[in-house]
Amino acid sequence: MLDYTDKRILEELAKDGRISMKKLGEKVHLSGQAAANRLAKLEDDQVIEGYTVRLNYKKTGYTVHSFITILTRSFDHQPLFSFLGTKCSFILNRFKISGEGCYLLECRFPSNEELDIFLGELSRYANYRLNIVVSEF
Repeated sequence: MLDYTDKRILEELAKDGRISMKKLGEKVHLSGQAAANRLAKLEDDQVIEGYTVRLNYKKTGYTVHSFITILTRSFDHQPLFSFLGTKCSFILNRFKISGEGCYLLECRFPSNEELDIFLGELSRYANYRLNIVVSEF
């Protein structure tokens, strides 16, 4: 179970994953070494599974943000999975879902044309519903 200090460490890491242990310790009222020990324990307990980079997609050129709900047509999903495996550069997240649809993809594309090509290829394996992000709030 996470205590208050563990939760504060996680909050600070979410803001800045590259924070120094000294500065992290100051923010959560521990020494740098104590903060590092707590962090190591969170990693060992797999509370922290890894670290990542948050991208500015406008600057990377992947400006078309979309969510694609996949509705499969057959019981054999392996051809669909194989296809999606070749499109990793566009797919940010993939989820198996309940409710309307079988899978949900969060994707980024450099243009509407690239999205259209992807959807044309996807339609060989499954039906889909498309939602395009207009803005974040």
